[in-house]
Amino acid sequence: MRAKLSYAITAAVLVFYFVLVGSRGIMLIQSGTLLTVTFGVAVLILPVIGMWFLWKNTQFVRRANALAAELDAEGGLPVDELRRTPSGRIDRDSADEVFAKRKAETEDAPGDWRSWFRLAIAYQDARDTPRARKAMQRAIALHPSLRLNRRRSRGAG
Repeated sequence: MRAKLSYAITAAVLVFYFVLVGSRGIMLIQSGTLLTVTFGVAVLILPVIGMWFLWKNTQFVRRANALAAELDAEGGLPVDELRRTPSGRIDRDSADEVFAKRKAETEDAPGDWRSWFRLAIAYQDARDTPRARKAMQRAIALHPSLRLNRRRSRGAG
C-alpha cells in the first residue's frame, strides 16, 4: 500500500509539473516573437513526452499488479527463500541461486507468463532492474487477457 501511495503522490507531482511547464510554454508562444514561439514549442514538447512516459509506466505497473494478483490467487507467487544480511539486504549469492532456478524454469516453459513473472522477480532481487522490467514486459505480453486488452485498445485508437 505504501508503494501505491508513493507512486500516486509522485504521479500527481509530475502532472502538476507538466501543467506548470505547459502553461509557461503557452505564455512564451503568446509573446509572439520568433524566439519565444520557438522556445514555447520546445517547452511544450517536454510535458507531452513526460505525460506519455507516465501513462506507459502506469499501464505497466497496473498490468504487472494484475499478474501478481492472479498469480497470488493461484498460489503461484514465488516463496521468499532468499538469505539476508544482518541489515536486511538480500544476500547476493542467494539471489544468484534463486535466479538460476527461475531462469531454468523459464527456459523449460518459455511460453508461460508465470515463469516470466517469477524470473522478473528474481532479476529484481539480483538488482538487475532493466532485465527485470524486460522479463515483466514479456510476462505481460504472454498473458492471454492482457494481450486481448492491448489489441482492443490499439483497434479503438
